[in-house]
Amino acid sequence: MNLYAHDLLDAPIGLALALLLGLGFGFWLERAGFGSSRKLTAIFYLRDFAVLKVMFSAMVTAALGLQALAAVGLVDLGSLYVPATVVWPQLVGGLLFGVGFVAGGWCPGTAAVGLASGRLDALVFLLGAAAGSLAFAGLAPGLDDFLHAGACDVGSLPERLGVSGPIGAAALLAVALLAFVGATLVERIMVRRNPA
Repeated sequence: MNLYAHDLLDAPIGLALALLLGLGFGFWLERAGFGSSRKLTAIFYLRDFAVLKVMFSAMVTAALGLQALAAVGLVDLGSLYVPATVVWPQLVGGLLFGVGFVAGGWCPGTAAVGLASGRLDALVFLLGAAAGSLAFAGLAPGLDDFLHAGACDVGSLPERLGVSGPIGAAALLAVALLAFVGATLVERIMVRRNPA
């Protein structure tokens, strides 16, 4: 069922489902070790690629799952929300997000998990993220031209590449598998060079 298409996101059932999904997501993030900034930042030291592996696993699961559900008629892919691509603000936003991740050791979701686990550095990170969000909200009216710089039509990556959804999902799976193999090789090399 598409909650958005049926106008249920604002209804109590939509809020309850969002809460349950958020709690489940947070629980599994914590179980994967992502309630620790050390685990998260280990990727930048080429010691632990768990973040890359989990993110690719999530993308591949979503892509293959959506294609399978669409194939049997349970999901209308055309009804899914795809955000517009606005090249320059998204590039700058991604760069700022990456710098914040490296400097703070958290992303917003994992910081919430870290805070629930009692980590005070996660609280400091979340306060900084909130302050940054408020600053952006205050500056946004003066940034209107920049916020629309490089706007493109809405479309998924497979559509932009001119391939079908199943081909796009299969290509994503292939890239993920190559990334897993490469990441595992790098981890082994780094462990040999710097044994614990």
